[in-house]
Amino acid sequence: MARPRLVSLLVFALVALCASSAAAQVYNADTPKAGALYEYGPSGRYLLAGQWLFRRDTTGAGLSEHWQRQSSPAGWAPVTVPNAWNATDQSEASMHGGVGWYRKDFRLPSGSKRYSWVVRFESVNYRSWVWLNGKRLGTNTGAYLPFEFVIPASALKRTGVNRLVIRVDSRRTRSDFPPAGDNVAGSAIGGWWNYSGILREVYLRRVEGSDFTAVQVQPVLPCSTCTATVRFRALVRNASATARPIHVTATFGGKPVGLGTKTVRGGATRVFTGSVRVANPNLWSPDHPSLYPVTLKAGSASYFLRTGIRSVRVVNGHLLLNGRQLNFRGVGLHEDSKQYGFAINNQIRDQFVAWTRELGATLIRSHYPLHPYLEEQADKLGIMLWSEIPIYQVHTKYLKYARVRSLAARMLRQNILTNNAHPSIIVWSIQNELSTRVGPSQGALIRQQAGIAHRMDPSRPVGLAVAAYPSAGCQAGYAPVDVIGLNDYFGWYPGPGGTLADEEGLSPYLDTVHNCYPNKALVITETGAEANRDGPEEEKGTYQFQVDFADYHFGVYATKPYLSGAIWWGLQEFRVRPTWDGGNPRPSSPIHTKGLITQDGVRKPAFFEVQRIFKSTQQIGPGT
Repeated sequence: MARPRLVSLLVFALVALCASSAAAQVYNADTPKAGALYEYGPSGRYLLAGQWLFRRDTTGAGLSEHWQRQSSPAGWAPVTVPNAWNATDQSEASMHGGVGWYRKDFRLPSGSKRYSWVVRFESVNYRSWVWLNGKRLGTNTGAYLPFEFVIPASALKRTGVNRLVIRVDSRRTRSDFPPAGDNVAGSAIGGWWNYSGILREVYLRRVEGSDFTAVQVQPVLPCSTCTATVRFRALVRNASATARPIHVTATFGGKPVGLGTKTVRGGATRVFTGSVRVANPNLWSPDHPSLYPVTLKAGSASYFLRTGIRSVRVVNGHLLLNGRQLNFRGVGLHEDSKQYGFAINNQIRDQFVAWTRELGATLIRSHYPLHPYLEEQADKLGIMLWSEIPIYQVHTKYLKYARVRSLAARMLRQNILTNNAHPSIIVWSIQNELSTRVGPSQGALIRQQAGIAHRMDPSRPVGLAVAAYPSAGCQAGYAPVDVIGLNDYFGWYPGPGGTLADEEGLSPYLDTVHNCYPNKALVITETGAEANRDGPEEEKGTYQFQVDFADYHFGVYATKPYLSGAIWWGLQEFRVRPTWDGGNPRPSSPIHTKGLITQDGVRKPAFFEVQRIFKSTQQIGPGT
């Protein structure tokens, strides 16, 4: 009875061997090259670029770890990473997500035993499991933020070929960030397209002795003409096996900063802190984006970034930058491409930035943390950022679950740890369009999130964005935040009970909100109207309606001196979901056509009208 099973195993081995031989003819291991797609960060980074292999798991159950140790099976296709495997698939199945496997074979840049190695993923959507040479390194949940694993020596091949395997499951539930699922009609829901895969780049990091795992640099500026204090907080890991002293130093604009010496256990991480005073600092602002170079060192490890000195505060209900009142004009942005989906390159990011500047906008908001390169460009060019984590339209009943609150907290901490040094970020936003009636569970989440952000980074205000519904009334649950963003669609969507149908309701609504929260900064975080065709000005969905909508709404904002800014949603069209209509009677599903620029890069008439409005608005007040 054992003989048929033996034959089957031999057949399987033969098929696997043939498949491996065939793959070897077209896919060879390479050696990663030093460098990164963005400047700030630790030394020793190597981009895992070149050719990868990918295969879909149509069973949805995945493959066993044992099977992954075998030679490459048939069905793998060559790809490059970043990669959205459904970049051009607009079907319901694509929106629902699925399971896929990625594989990268590589040789280490150096086989020396004095080095250890870390693998870093900038963004994978949504759940991922990672193996190296058959040994599981770890798992991660959530997209848009980086995660990394220290590679144990037992998993590493210092000579020969290493095989990195990643299982990606992009199927999300209603309690994920952002949530997904089906509506009552059985169609996929979601606030933006569920692109599947390794959506940002992957790195190897070479470590010798010490490793910077995170660096925080926070300015304290009591007044615009005061001496600044710049505070450092560095997380340094002892990569060796035994305890030893680690000495950390830094420079800020050439000035030395001591962070001290501490004994760190083998494999452990400790926090090093220090500060430096800067007299007569050059302040960062959109009209003068002054940056200071920063370098930290711990033995042979180093970390480089550029940051700015500036203060962001809410005073008497207004957002102040370096003591100057803000009345910014901004755009919403989704990292999306007709060809690449979310897995865009720096050339496309440069185009987003160029369009933003051409429009006259001084701020970008997204529903999730943007790519580090885009954030660096914002620092250099003076574009402010509203940095938000994707806690978007999560139903209140899920907020009581510990795992949901835990993931929300982890995402916020990771965003602050990863992105805090960017002077362009002026607000940490903790959620978007949750219930407008703040109950106990949501109130607890707001308190938790605001507490985390204020403790980790007291140099910035904390905000959130809400749907602008007149029926919401004053909400005591917003007490812990400093900034309230209002998503305004008066005159576009009908709203609850038709309360948004009449655009004339916008002005009194804003006054009511200001009366509710006189000491909080108010920002219009979204406004916009779909446009995909020529037609009468009074017909929704026409370019002419979009122009008139922009004129009316920004005209109202101009009469409200208590507003700290307003954002058009969004800069360019992007994909939402297969049944998306966005309030347009003649939609272009699944495309969100409120963008001022089409997916093909064509500026709509409203682009030029919004440009006129933005450039004629004084977006930053005079100094005090």
